[in-house]
Amino acid sequence: MFKAFLIKYAEIGLKGNNRFIFENALRDRIKEALHFLGDFEVSKEQGRIFVECPDEYDYEETVAAIQKVFGISSICPVAVIESSDWDTLTQGVGDYVEAMYPDRNFTFKVEAKRADKNYKYTSPEICIEMGAYLLKRFPEMKVDVHEPSVRFTVELRTKCYVYSIIIPGLGGMPVGSNGKAMLLLSGGIDSPVAGYMISKRGVSLAATYFHAPPYTSDRAKQKVVDLAEKISKYTGKIKLFVINFTDIQLYIYDQCPHEELTIIMRRYMMKIAERLAEQENCLGLITGESIGQVASQTLQSLAATNEVCTMPVYRPLIAFDKKDIVEIAQKIDTFETSILPFEDCCTIFVAKHPVTKPSIKVINKSEKMLDEKIKEMIETAISTVEVITVG
Repeated sequence: MFKAFLIKYAEIGLKGNNRFIFENALRDRIKEALHFLGDFEVSKEQGRIFVECPDEYDYEETVAAIQKVFGISSICPVAVIESSDWDTLTQGVGDYVEAMYPDRNFTFKVEAKRADKNYKYTSPEICIEMGAYLLKRFPEMKVDVHEPSVRFTVELRTKCYVYSIIIPGLGGMPVGSNGKAMLLLSGGIDSPVAGYMISKRGVSLAATYFHAPPYTSDRAKQKVVDLAEKISKYTGKIKLFVINFTDIQLYIYDQCPHEELTIIMRRYMMKIAERLAEQENCLGLITGESIGQVASQTLQSLAATNEVCTMPVYRPLIAFDKKDIVEIAQKIDTFETSILPFEDCCTIFVAKHPVTKPSIKVINKSEKMLDEKIKEMIETAISTVEVITVG
């Protein structure tokens, strides 16, 4: 029945003279999402994106793939009518109604949009005349212009399109239209959600994971790879940097006060992630931190972490309750993977009584005990990084 999809966007339409940049990014992202499903043709025309389908394709898989693309407000499966000749158009719309709705005991309304302003009917006139035609052909249907059961929309463009199904999209901005950032990705619930939410605003992702063998297993690492794979369904390809953090953690553990371990380790994670972000031309770091969720996420702890960064640190979950974060994780299918019982490096070296209100001055003093080896250890960690591309 459906040989094409009409893709609508919302926020992109407000971009003025730069709108074409965002339209092109959205078109390219849709192409990427459909690449493995068949030979789809994706084009843009006057405020719309059109997806033309091959002769054989899986409708459900196609809709599911498009629904994961940020920047789309709605997806409309359309019947294509090749000619705007009035008789051809009315016949085509009537055939659509007959095929789609075997039981036609409902109220309806016709809505129309025309790109060709020289067409013989205005949009209101198309609605009136098309409504009259449908009433004559299907007398069991009734008109209700206020609260109809079904809305039939007719769009006259290069071709003519009719649709009555509107599938909601994710909204947001197309990935890649607003730069790139580095996600600090752990095996927990929060960081995959943070990456998803920043990408919804058009930011493409790279990611850094801190691995601590033998204290963390290969299963813990694979868990993070799996999480990156899941969010890449929304974000596109992700380059995942796996840092061996064991020696740095042990050195911090041996040299620094144990109540400060989490903060100091976190600061060195941020330093290393920022180095990798610079290599990848990223414009900031992304974390899954939420105020007060754990000791390392109090305002004082976040300030101590930020102090080592020159790049902006984006924290999209900063004011979220855990329940809110879990709901999003379940929606994007990362939750069940995140709760698998494989420890990451953050949970192995946890102090019994971590400081909750660290003094930056005190933390800087404690870190001086690392001066002998820490720079060399950071260089070793960066030079031996493992890179995995997912998506």
